[in-house]
Amino acid sequence: MDLEELIHNCKKGKRQAQAELYRRYSGILFGMCLKYSRNRTEAEDNLHDSFMTIFDKIDQYGFQGSFEGWMKRITINTVLQKYRKDQYLNVISENIEEEVEVETDQTDIRLSTLLGYIQELPNKYRITFCLYVLDGYSHKEISEMLGTSTGTSKSNLARAKSILRDKIEKTKINIA
Repeated sequence: MDLEELIHNCKKGKRQAQAELYRRYSGILFGMCLKYSRNRTEAEDNLHDSFMTIFDKIDQYGFQGSFEGWMKRITINTVLQKYRKDQYLNVISENIEEEVEVETDQTDIRLSTLLGYIQELPNKYRITFCLYVLDGYSHKEISEMLGTSTGTSKSNLARAKSILRDKIEKTKINIA
């Protein structure tokens, strides 16, 4: 079944089409949820919530632009909405105008280790880091998504990078 037919069948509420859509895209969307979540269980919950929203809003998809991109945007918004509702995102009053670049020597580090470090970041830092570094959003877009200032976004990113740099440096010491 091609993608367009699959989407039409999902719009009609056909369970078999929904199961196929889930099978095709759950891996990609789970990876996104994993980046924004503190652990695997939370990522699974976020994936489930995201697919519920996708199936609920699939009538709004008008076949313009990438369907995968549309689903990714819903997934990010679903996760952010959950964190906003649960008040995981605390606004800080710092305002760093310059973007701080964190440099570290190249170190071979396992992807799973790096993902673990990202997941350990406090929510506001982890979400800002993922939106900016991994998903390519600008500070202006992030501030609009999170309801904060661009300075807060820059500050949260700088703190996230600093924390990650420290963890990577400690890993480097343990490897040596």
